[in-house]
Amino acid sequence: MQALRRAAPFDLPIKILQFGQGNFMRGFFDWQVDLLNERTDLNAGVVVVRPRGGSASPLLDVQDGLFTTVVRGLDEDGQAVSTCRTISCVQREIDPATMYGDYLALASLPELRFIVSNTTEAGIATNDSDAFDDAPPSSFPAKLARLLFDRYAYFDGDRTKGVILLPCELIERNGPALKAAVLHFARLWQLDAGFAAWIESACVFCSTLVDRIVTGYPQDAAAIEAERGYRDQFMVAAEYYYLFVIEGPAALADELKLAGADLNIVLVDDITPYKKRKVGILNGGHTALVPVALLAGLETVGDAVNDAQVGGYLADTLAQEIIPALPLPQDELQQFARDVLLRFRNPYIQHRLASIALNSWSKFAARIAPQLLRYVELHGRLPQRLVLALAATMRLYRGDVIALSDDAATLAWFSRAWADADAGSLTLEQLAQGWLAQEAVWGRDMNAVPGLAHAVATALQDIASQGMRGALQAV
Repeated sequence: MQALRRAAPFDLPIKILQFGQGNFMRGFFDWQVDLLNERTDLNAGVVVVRPRGGSASPLLDVQDGLFTTVVRGLDEDGQAVSTCRTISCVQREIDPATMYGDYLALASLPELRFIVSNTTEAGIATNDSDAFDDAPPSSFPAKLARLLFDRYAYFDGDRTKGVILLPCELIERNGPALKAAVLHFARLWQLDAGFAAWIESACVFCSTLVDRIVTGYPQDAAAIEAERGYRDQFMVAAEYYYLFVIEGPAALADELKLAGADLNIVLVDDITPYKKRKVGILNGGHTALVPVALLAGLETVGDAVNDAQVGGYLADTLAQEIIPALPLPQDELQQFARDVLLRFRNPYIQHRLASIALNSWSKFAARIAPQLLRYVELHGRLPQRLVLALAATMRLYRGDVIALSDDAATLAWFSRAWADADAGSLTLEQLAQGWLAQEAVWGRDMNAVPGLAHAVATALQDIASQGMRGALQAV
C-alpha cells in the first residue's frame, strides 16, 4: 500500500502561517481551513512551522502535507456520525532548527495574512536570553518577533502587509499576551521604533477560544487505511463537535470568508461570555461528574452519562445549579449543555475518569466554586448537588479509589486529615472546615459560606454509610 501523496503539485497561495504541527491543529484548525477552501473562495494555503526544534519525528512533507482527519461522534439528533476527510490545505512544514533560512523567507510572502499558533500554555513566554541574531531563537514569541520584523523591513513598513494573529494557546487573553511578548523582544533587541508602531497599527492580535477533543492517531487506523487505499502516518481522529470563537474586528468575517461557510466559527466583540460558558458547563460538568462517578464504580465519562442515576445527577446539576448561576442567556446555555451531554456520550471516545481527576482541587476552585457561591447569592441556600460533588472530591482524596495526582501540599494535607478522621480524632465536620479554610486553594475562607461545612460533612457521612449511590438517592 502506497503512502498518501498528492496527484498534483502544490498550488495554493500561502495565506496562513501555523505554529504547531500537533494533533489538535491538524484535527481542528487545518480541518476548518480545508472546508473554507472547499465552500468559499478563501483559497488559502498553510505552511506549518514547528515552534520548537529538535524533534526527530518526520515532517508533513513526507506526505506532501496531506493527512486524514477522522471525525466521529453524535450529531445534534444523537445519531452516530463517522466521516473521513483528506486535508490538502497544508503546503509544507518547516523546522526552523534546520531550515532557518526557509523560515525567514516566509516574511516576504506577499499574500501572507494570518498567523495561528498552538504552542501549549507555556509557549507564550518571554526571556531575556534570546538574541535577534540567534538562528533560531529558542522561544516561540522570539521566533515570531524576528519574522514580523523581517516582514516589516522587507515591505518597508507597508501597513497593508500586516497580519492577523490567532493564538490558540489555552491562556487568558491570549491575543494581548502574544502581542506583549512580541513587543518585549522588540524592546530587548532595541529594534527600530517604527516596528512597534507597525505592530500597533498594521497587525491585529485576536483572543480566541478553541473547543474540540482531538484524540490523535486512531486505534483502527489500519482498517481505515485499507478502506481508503493508502498509508497515512499523520491520520488524526477528532470528535464531531467543534467551536472556534474569535474576538476581533467585524471585517475579519470577510477576510475569512465566513458567510455561507456553515462552520461553527463565531466572531465576537467580547470572548468572555463564551469562556464562562465553557468553563462553567463543559469543564464544570466534568469536574462535578468525575468524583461522583468514580465513587459509584464507573470508569469512563461515557459510562457515567449513560448510567441512569449518575447521568441524571449530571443533567440535573447542569440544569438546576450551574446554568442558573451563570450570567448569560439561559436558552443559549441550555443548548450548550445539551451539546455537552452529547459530547460526553460520544461512543468513539473512551475518556477515563481517573485521567480527568488530575489536580481536581484547582479545577474545582476555578470551575465549580464560582457557581456555588453565585447560587447561594441568588437563592439564599446551598446547591445540594454541587455540595455533594465537593464532598465526593474530598472523599476521593482519601486515596483508596484511584492513584491521586495533585500538588504535594494538597496530597499531604488530605493524607494527615483522613488519617485523623479514620482514627476518630477529627470529625467529618472538622475535616470539612479544615479544607474549606485553605485560602491558597479557594482564594478565600469558604467557611464564611453559611452552613457549607456542615452540609459537606453530612454528605461525607451519607457517602460513608450509604455508598455513593445511596448519597445520590438522597439528593
